[in-house]
Amino acid sequence: MNHGAKSIRPFIGAKNFEISRSFYRDLGFEETVLESNFSVFKTGEIAFYLQDYYDKNWIENTMIFLEVDNVERYYSELLALNLPSKYEGVKLTPIKYLDWGSECFLHDPSGVLWHFGKFKQ
Repeated sequence: MNHGAKSIRPFIGAKNFEISRSFYRDLGFEETVLESNFSVFKTGEIAFYLQDYYDKNWIENTMIFLEVDNVERYYSELLALNLPSKYEGVKLTPIKYLDWGSECFLHDPSGVLWHFGKFKQ
């Protein structure tokens, strides 16, 4: 099957929509407001939707993997943003080096777990 796919855009929710919007802008994503309770956040060709909807079981089991070109640089930039001191509930976990590659982790203010990683060549 030839999908002809151009992008994939997950939907994530927010416990507090305004705080999450601010968090993702601070993280460097560009926001486009689609409706008062719905935005798309982009960086390059990568995007995701943020909605003003919260279900604890769904959000706390949501994980997103973003492949980056350099995990060490990315982690250093995350440290410099100091997001855990700006946003309640945000947690940054240092880089783990694994058989398949490396990654660091960031929980957003609602509990969504982001993996920022690079695969071994």
